[in-house]
Amino acid sequence: AVCSMPEIEVTPMSREEAEEQYGISDWGTWGCEVSNFEWEYSGTEQAYVLRGSVLVTPTGEWASCKPTEVNAGDFVVFPDGMTCTWDVTEAIEKHYNFV
Repeated sequence: AVCSMPEIEVTPMSREEAEEQYGISDWGTWGCEVSNFEWEYSGTEQAYVLRGSVLVTPTGEWASCKPTEVNAGDFVVFPDGMTCTWDVTEAIEKHYNFV
């Protein structure tokens, strides 16, 4: 099936690039240990992953969108309203910002 919703966008970049382009050091920070949980985005989130790894699998109306692996050094955009499962395979820490 073709995903009719926005996909998760991943752009690998250095921390310096992310700082220069987006000012990530002014953003909030969030992290968690290895875990698996459901999540729903209430807003479009930009994030820069400082460490760790997660497989984000869209669910519900978003289930036709592709599962996306996100790793340290990735700049990610999660679409507003997306429901998904987070399978954190390596403890994760990220800067995040809602736009």
